[in-house]
Amino acid sequence: MLVTGAARRLGREIALDLARHGFDVAVHYRVSARDADATLTEARALGARASLFCADLSDEAACRALVPAVVAQCGRLDAVVNSASTFVYDDAASFSYAAMDAHWRANTGPAILLAHALHSHLERDSAGGAGRDGCVVNLLDQKLWNPNPDYLSYTLSKAALEAATTLLAQALAPRLRVCGVAPGVTLLSGPMTAAEFDVAHAATPLARSSRPADIARAVRFMIESPAITGTTLLVDGGQHLQAQRRDVMFLARSEPQA
Repeated sequence: MLVTGAARRLGREIALDLARHGFDVAVHYRVSARDADATLTEARALGARASLFCADLSDEAACRALVPAVVAQCGRLDAVVNSASTFVYDDAASFSYAAMDAHWRANTGPAILLAHALHSHLERDSAGGAGRDGCVVNLLDQKLWNPNPDYLSYTLSKAALEAATTLLAQALAPRLRVCGVAPGVTLLSGPMTAAEFDVAHAATPLARSSRPADIARAVRFMIESPAITGTTLLVDGGQHLQAQRRDVMFLARSEPQA
C-alpha cells in the first residue's frame, strides 16, 4: 500500500493503521524526512514491511516515477491512498492563477497520475495470469457537500478530485476501484487555534467530528470492500448536514475574520 504524505498528520495515521492490520506500506514524503522515518520505524514495529519514498508530487516527472519506484523496491503494489495535500487560504478577492495551479498540482493531478500508474502496473502484472485487482482512495473534504467560499483554490482542487474519482472509477474498471473518503474537522490546520478547533470539532449533529482514527478506519474499509467504487464516504459527524457560510475556523471565533 502506497500512502502519500505519510510522514505526518492523516497520512501517518492511515499508514500506521494499515500496518497494524497486516498491510505492508510504502511511506511517501516530500520534505519531512525525520517524520517519515518515524512513521517507517513505527510501521515496522507493528510487523509491516515498510519502505520510504521521497518525491515532490507537484513535479510531473517525479510523480510518474513514484509507482515504478515502489514496485521496483517492494515487488508489487495493490493500493494507493492519496493523502498528500496543500491547504492555503484564498478567496475570490485574493484568487490567482498561481494559487489555483499550486493546489491543482498538489491535490488533483498527482492522484490521477498515480491511479493510472497503479492500473498499468496491475495490468502488466496480470498479463497471462489470473489477475489482481487494486484500489485507490482519495482524501476529499466534507465541504464539497457543504460549500462555503473560503479556501477557494483548495476547494476547487478537491472538487476536481471528487469528479476525477468518478471518472477514474469508470475509466479504470474492472481492474481498479477508485473511492473517496471525506473527513470533517479532524486536525488543527492553518491558523486555527486549539480552542477554535475544539469549538469546531463539537459543532456537528453528533457533537463530534472525525478523529484521525476514524479516517484511517474508513480508508481501510474502502480498501477491503471489493464491491465499492466511484463513491465517497463522508466521515464528519454529520457536519455536511449543516449549512455553513464560512470555514469552521472563522465560525469558531467570536468575531469572524477575513
